[in-house]
Amino acid sequence: MATNIEIISIGNEILIGDVQDTNTHYLCRELTRLGGFVRRAVNVRDEPRAIAAELHGALDRGADLILTTGGLGPTDDDRTRASLAQALGLPLHLDPVALDMIRQRYDELHAQGLISQGGVTEARRKMAFLPQGAVPLWNPVGGAPGVRLDVGGTIIIALPGVPEEMVGIFQSSVQPLLREHLGAAVYLERTLIVHLVDDSVLAPFLKTVADAHPGVYVKSRASAFGTDTVIRVTFSMTGADRAGVEQQIEAAMRDLCNALAAAGIYASIAAD
Repeated sequence: MATNIEIISIGNEILIGDVQDTNTHYLCRELTRLGGFVRRAVNVRDEPRAIAAELHGALDRGADLILTTGGLGPTDDDRTRASLAQALGLPLHLDPVALDMIRQRYDELHAQGLISQGGVTEARRKMAFLPQGAVPLWNPVGGAPGVRLDVGGTIIIALPGVPEEMVGIFQSSVQPLLREHLGAAVYLERTLIVHLVDDSVLAPFLKTVADAHPGVYVKSRASAFGTDTVIRVTFSMTGADRAGVEQQIEAAMRDLCNALAAAGIYASIAAD
């Protein structure tokens, strides 16, 4: 499996500004740290046509892994499972394993005194309807199972929108999957502190270094004028060999430091 990943964040509440999409930020950070490459991330409304359009687009672009967040709950506007089935031309059916997961989780939550009623209600039963061929993923935090569906060479994983539930399923089900497919891939990031106020002065130095080290991503992070006297420059890279990645990042940092020093600009390596 390659590392081509796309994220589809689903929810009207995100697009009207009622909820901040922290899920995409978390997934981008964790997927990158695991050695994956997030090529695209989008926000869409809880509308089957919008979800289908993004799903088809990701498949057409050859995504190896598609992650969706949101729309797996028991309410009427939670439409991700049905939208996935419709988009892929698959029937939606009651999955007995998903139903058992839901029953067990709500019984556990009731036993812990977190909810007033355990078992499976009609609204909870809705969450057990999955596209044919899909596999439910255990939710260690809430009631809605995640969903895994393999389509050709693409793995589609649907996660809940509640951040704690999304993280719980990601850590228990998605991380092992990625480690299996990505092997020993590593991601490293180092930061250089450059004592400058104006990042336009730094720009030509960064371009020269980036051109000389195409495998290393070089990015400056400046503050608003007058709020800081330094610019943070990050050097990041993903690769199969940790030592090799470290060497390439160190070489890029060394070249930038030497070029800046020659121009009378002071830079220092930030502490990890």
